[in-house]
Amino acid sequence: MGEENTAAIAAAAARQQESHPRPAQAAAAPSGSPAYLWLSGELKPWADAMVHITMVGWPAIGAVFEGIRAYWNAERQELYVFRLDEHLARFGLSMKMMRMQPELSASQIAGGLCELFRANRLAEDAYCQPLAFTAGGQVWGSRASQQQTPEILITTRPSPSSLLSGRTSTAGITSWTRISDNVMPPRIKALPNYANSRLASAEAQRNGYDQPIFLNTVGKVSEGPGSCLFMMRDGVMVTPTTTASILESITRATVIQLLRDMNVPVQEREMDRTELYIADEVFFCGTAMEVHAVTHVDGYEVGTARMGPVVTRLERLFHDVVRGIDRRYEGWLTKI
Repeated sequence: MGEENTAAIAAAAARQQESHPRPAQAAAAPSGSPAYLWLSGELKPWADAMVHITMVGWPAIGAVFEGIRAYWNAERQELYVFRLDEHLARFGLSMKMMRMQPELSASQIAGGLCELFRANRLAEDAYCQPLAFTAGGQVWGSRASQQQTPEILITTRPSPSSLLSGRTSTAGITSWTRISDNVMPPRIKALPNYANSRLASAEAQRNGYDQPIFLNTVGKVSEGPGSCLFMMRDGVMVTPTTTASILESITRATVIQLLRDMNVPVQEREMDRTELYIADEVFFCGTAMEVHAVTHVDGYEVGTARMGPVVTRLERLFHDVVRGIDRRYEGWLTKI
C-alpha cells in the first residue's frame, strides 16, 4: 500500500472519530483519589476539576455541607446510601440559613449523587459530601450579598465502617464553650462551625482524651465535636434537646427511633456534666462516628469501663439497618 493511500485512510479515520467523539474519560487521578466528582450538574474527571487560586479561603465562610454514608452489603453485592432524603432536606435548610438559592432541586442533587457513586464504581463502605459554596470572585466573604446562587460540589471516598469492631473512646469536658444559636447556629452544617470543634479536639488530645464533650453557654452538656451524645441512667436513655446547641442530627433521630423500637425509654432534656460521671453507659453517634461507646469521662469510669449492654444491642441493630439486613427499615436506604 502506498504512502498516499495510508495517509488517506488515516485522515478518514480521524474524520470518523471526530463525528463520533468518545465519552469523556477520567484523567489519571492522584493516588487514592476517585475517578470523578460532581459539580453543579455535571460529572467531571477528578483531575480536570480546578478553580482559580483566588477562590481558596473566603468562600468557605459561607459554605455548608452534608456528610452522608453508604454501606456495602457483601452478600447482595449492593451499596445503600443511608437516609439520603433526610440529609438532602437538611442540606436545603443549611443553604436557606446562609441565604443561598440553589438552581438545582433536591431530586437533581440526589440524582447527581447516585450517578457519582456509580461512576466511581464503589463496592465498599463509602462517604459522600455535598458542599454548597458561593463563587463569583467575591474578595470579602464576610460581606455576603442576599440570595446568592451556590456552586454545588459532591465528592465520594471509601470510608470503612467501625461498627461491630469493639471500638470505644475516652472523653473529657472541654474548656471551649459550644457555639450557640445567636452566634453561629450549630443546628446547620456550616464549615465555620467546625473551628469550634477543632479547638476542642486539639485540647482533648493534649489532655490525653480521645474526644471532647462540649458544654453550652448555660453550662449544660451539649455534644461532641462532630457527634451527638447519649447517656444511660436508671434504665432511661437521655440526650440533650435540639435547643441545647447541637446539630439537628439525622443519626440522633435514627438512634432515638431504634432505641424506642428496642423498648428502651428515651428522654430529651438538659444534662449536667456530673451525670456523665455516674452514668451506666455513654455513647456518641453521628454519620462519621456511627454508634461509638465512651468508657471514661474526665477520668471517671462509665459503668464497667466497657461497652454496655444497651449500646451493644443498639450497635448491632444499627449495623443491620444500614446494611439492609434488617428489612424493617428499608425505607431509609437508597440502593445504588
